Amino acid sequence: MDALDRKIIAALRLNGRATYAELGRTVGLSASSVHERVGKLEAAGVITGYHAVVDPSTVGLGVTALVGIQPTDTAENDELADALGGLPEVESCYAVAGDEAFVVKVRVATVDELEQTLGRLRRITGVARTRTTVVLSTRFEGRPNNTELDDA
Repeated sequence: MDALDRKIIAALRLNGRATYAELGRTVGLSASSVHERVGKLEAAGVITGYHAVVDPSTVGLGVTALVGIQPTDTAENDELADALGGLPEVESCYAVAGDEAFVVKVRVATVDELEQTLGRLRRITGVARTRTTVVLSTRFEGRPNNTELDDA
């Protein structure tokens, strides 16, 4: 990956809907050259997908919580992570250092649904304890971190 690839990635992280022509103007290449480079970045697994960013509250998911998962002494982390991934309310799962093995981001419609989800989380084999932090507001989320890419 060279400096031009890094510039293309940075531009796509800011606007994933940019056309190849727009990207080309941004990085100083032709649209066909950008298309070829993007294809190679996708094939290499650098670019793993494109998605729409949706305001959760507009689709009925007004409650967000971060839940720390402390495993039992006999829990297998891969099995636990697979079980956490089986809950549709779990949006993200992070393996972390410390007493907790995972922190998951949960989105649900209501506090009652959060309570039900926490009950399902606690019943997963390998979960000893949970610690929940309810998000009051989101100041920013999912912003692109182009620190290493902007140096290109």
